[in-house]
Amino acid sequence: MVPTTADAATGDKLSNGADAEVGTKSKRVKRRLTSRWATFAALIIAVIWTIPTFGLFISSFRPAELIQSTGWWTIFQNPGFTLDNYQEVLLSSSQSSPQLGSYFVNSLAIAIPGTIFPLILGAMAAYAFAWMKFKGSNWLFILIFALQIVPLQMALLPVLQMFTTFLRPLQNTLHDVIPMIPEQNYLPVWIAHTMFGLPLIIFLLHNFISEIPGEVIEAARVDGASPGQIFFRIVLPLALPAIASVAIFQFLWVWNDLLVALIFSGGTQDVAPLTQRLAELTGTRGQDWQRLTAAAFVSLIVPLIVFFSLQRYFVRGLLAGATKG
Repeated sequence: MVPTTADAATGDKLSNGADAEVGTKSKRVKRRLTSRWATFAALIIAVIWTIPTFGLFISSFRPAELIQSTGWWTIFQNPGFTLDNYQEVLLSSSQSSPQLGSYFVNSLAIAIPGTIFPLILGAMAAYAFAWMKFKGSNWLFILIFALQIVPLQMALLPVLQMFTTFLRPLQNTLHDVIPMIPEQNYLPVWIAHTMFGLPLIIFLLHNFISEIPGEVIEAARVDGASPGQIFFRIVLPLALPAIASVAIFQFLWVWNDLLVALIFSGGTQDVAPLTQRLAELTGTRGQDWQRLTAAAFVSLIVPLIVFFSLQRYFVRGLLAGATKG
């Protein structure tokens, strides 16, 4: 049966009606989220959320005797400020409170590759699952998604045993052949963070990359572009907001991690991250935790720089696909 002009007109009206309904819902949701009550509730939640951090910041400038005898909320009744806490963690030369500079370098040496490696592999895998159909791809993707449910602690000992048996001798051999490869235990930490971060990264990037219009991919294929060219010239630029968003979460997780770095680095000072040193700053009996408050805010510098540098991509990544009907 050949569709008539009336049928086409009816279809256009239905389509326009659906678009109008979606537009009305979007406006209604936007109006609710931008109302005065929503803004007021968001401000209350933000204030409550930052109270502990504000208290930690106040305590980082208080002398040890005041911290141990009074709370930070009594700052007006018991005033007292000092920079000795920051001086001890940044400029001290004693063995009991060494400077944090070397630990900063270790954390950067762990966090930067621990973020770049899983992002590269995760983006490639997400592109393959989204646009390169092969036998068993759906089951393999479900398996990767299911790996997020497995507790991290269950895999620590088997992976550590594997690294000790195979990776450590291989690393020593590679260092002898190529001196640029570090002799320290950075490589096991990089591989561990890559393994533990890949399932979530693949899942998040797959959801974004699969939403890229198929016409763009098909047009590139018609023009003779190879899968590698499509990935590097089309997919990566379009997925940059999502990649930046995932990079923030992965970097913050690796930077704040203590368990994985402590187990796979061996806990030696030449590889120990900043989080390990923060755990040691309280002293043997927890009596020096005023230094911990200052060191905690020193450790915030790098994550804040990363977040504000990628903030615009982060917001775009969160909103990506929100306006698609």
